[in-house]
Amino acid sequence: MTQSSRPSFIQGPLAGVRVLDLSRVLAGPWATQVLADLGAEVIKIERPGAGDDTRGWGPPFLKTTDGGRGDAAYFLSANRGKKSVTLDIASEEGAALARDLAATCDVVIENFKTGGLRKYGLDHASLTAAHPKLVYCSITGFGQDGPDAARPGYDYMIQAMGGLMSITGQADGAPGAEPMKVGVAVVDLFTGMYAANAILAALLHARATGEGQHIDLALFDVQAAMLANQATNYFASGKAPTRMGNAHPNLAPYQPFPCSDGMIVVAVGNDGQFRAFAKALRAEGLGTDPRFVSNALRIEHRAVLTAEISALTARLTMRELTVALDAAGVPCGPVNTIDQVFEEPQAIHRGLVVEQARADLSGPVKTVASPIRLSKTPVAYDAAPPALGQDTEEVLSGMGLDAERLAALRTMGII
Repeated sequence: MTQSSRPSFIQGPLAGVRVLDLSRVLAGPWATQVLADLGAEVIKIERPGAGDDTRGWGPPFLKTTDGGRGDAAYFLSANRGKKSVTLDIASEEGAALARDLAATCDVVIENFKTGGLRKYGLDHASLTAAHPKLVYCSITGFGQDGPDAARPGYDYMIQAMGGLMSITGQADGAPGAEPMKVGVAVVDLFTGMYAANAILAALLHARATGEGQHIDLALFDVQAAMLANQATNYFASGKAPTRMGNAHPNLAPYQPFPCSDGMIVVAVGNDGQFRAFAKALRAEGLGTDPRFVSNALRIEHRAVLTAEISALTARLTMRELTVALDAAGVPCGPVNTIDQVFEEPQAIHRGLVVEQARADLSGPVKTVASPIRLSKTPVAYDAAPPALGQDTEEVLSGMGLDAERLAALRTMGII
């Protein structure tokens, strides 16, 4: 288990960067969790009494110390290292406090509908009029302009509309054939990663020039970009790729194969690896068969090749096949369940599970460690995902609000 990977005397690479997080659910929070892991101070604004929607997106839920229902695991996955401030920005006074907070920050990130924050004076134009160095990141379904700009967008529908589901799932005619979504919200997650990258680039520009900028990120644009080689396959051929199950559109063999006790994915990336693969299976003839000597020919004869390989691998256990392919230098790996992922010796060695405590919860909060490994300024996990509103008084008192004022705001339901 990883508790923290940065000694207290070493600052994170984003130390001194302050972020006002007006986003919720996944894409925006994923971006700001990356920034928090890297040392930024992230202030998450949440609705009083309710908070981020994902606090209730369960089961499963963690239990509180008194045996009640705590936060959903979904919320915990994307909000590590942040401060939670409850603030009703729909109220005049709450919006004013949010604007005052933004004036102390380097970055604002939000995922309201296009133009949705204008009425609160929290849109890009309003905030940067007084704070021109501000980096302002907007995440929407379809962007700030265009015919669909006003439409809401959610990961699942964007996976469909953006083409991902058309290439995911079993091929037409195969059992269970239908367009299929990916098992995690990949459009939200990729959008969060693009947002974090864009924010870092804009911060560099702001530090060099004193000039902030507006980052316009759309889930739809991100999904189109994620089509990667499948999009360029279409551009080059004029033919839209289709669902191929677990087969790769450009490589063979590059898919799961059956063993006597499970499935192993084999990832052959070149002709030399294919000959080594054939030798490891003690079927050297496959490596010299005229139908299979090049990748293009293996793609052409994919069905026959897959059947021949499957017959060979089915006689072996997963361990036998893995040992043989590792020795031959052929990339391979088991089809793990989620629990098996974190039981892998490599996962244990790399400390991929972060375990933290939170006072209101009865057990540890476990999240997945950041994959970012920096040799001089490593990431750290300074705080568990926050309880709703746990930092409200700390942050607002730091802006000069005294106890009497905070009590009045609480009585009015603004915090």
